[in-house]
Amino acid sequence: MVFGRPAARSGHPAMNDFPQKLPEFIHNHWALCLLFVILLVGLIVTQLMHMLRKDKSLTPAQLTQLINRENALVIDISPLGDYEKAHIPGAKHVAMSQFDPENKELAKVKDMPVVVVCKTGQTAAKATQRLVKAGFQRVYRLNNGMMSWKQADLPVSKGRN
Repeated sequence: MVFGRPAARSGHPAMNDFPQKLPEFIHNHWALCLLFVILLVGLIVTQLMHMLRKDKSLTPAQLTQLINRENALVIDISPLGDYEKAHIPGAKHVAMSQFDPENKELAKVKDMPVVVVCKTGQTAAKATQRLVKAGFQRVYRLNNGMMSWKQADLPVSKGRN
């Protein structure tokens, strides 16, 4: 007895009953448990798909490092008007309708890191998948596209060059 109370069993008393009460809880709250299992499976599948992708997304800081350290080729597939308003310095513009991973100019850089950029990152994801299918080994896309580059307050170029 400790200070007038009986000695407690090891661990929290409610936790000791947990294995016995779990089936009852599941029976009483089956819809909640089913929703939990569905969400858990969805989360696991999403994470596995992300890990198994051949193309990787980059933050603006990671892209800056890749450009500076490995002279990555940056391809901007935004509409020409968006490209002319603001693009990453040194980025080459290729309209998505003209984007061809089998192009002989692109074939020369198959072993280099290639980063695809668009306004929001959605179109770039489609383009990177095409590059991977064409045999490019180091394919990246800017996560959230030019929106994230501008939010990071990084320099932009204007015009066609």
